[in-house]
Amino acid sequence: MILVMTIPSESLKPNMIYDKIKFPVFVLHTDDIMFVDGILWIENQVLDDTNMKGETLGMRRLQTPMNSIYPLKSMIKSIRAYLEHQGKYYIDSRGRWFRKVKSTKSELKYHKIKRVDQRIVTSVLWIKGCPYPFDMDRPLADTEVWAGMLYRDGAPWLLYDTSTKKKKDSWRKI
Repeated sequence: MILVMTIPSESLKPNMIYDKIKFPVFVLHTDDIMFVDGILWIENQVLDDTNMKGETLGMRRLQTPMNSIYPLKSMIKSIRAYLEHQGKYYIDSRGRWFRKVKSTKSELKYHKIKRVDQRIVTSVLWIKGCPYPFDMDRPLADTEVWAGMLYRDGAPWLLYDTSTKKKKDSWRKI
């Protein structure tokens, strides 16, 4: 007898899912996923084989003896890119799949950039009013002196954007 079970995507508190996601995440184009005998199936192809040893989705996919592997075409490397992406269904690097539901408002406030530590291809920004630095995956232009910060639980959480002039404070749905 074969046990066939469809797993609903995890229901996490919308504001806390960002703490549980292991980046990078990969875009899925459907939520029609089935878990059968340790194998996660999507569109009659293997998405993840939990029978294989390995801590990551990639390691297990490389080891599986199954021939039909679901192609993971789009990869998202950061929370900011995830928030901007238009998709609905994702799987993270651990093999946990989930649906994006933006249901929490997050304040977007603009602060003056105090200092920039330029690295070869990245920048570390020190923001006025923030006790810790924020990494940016590109060099910062000299003209960009303001940083838009998303807040969570009243504290600066995520570097959202940079600009040459201060923008009006607003909010984003996360």
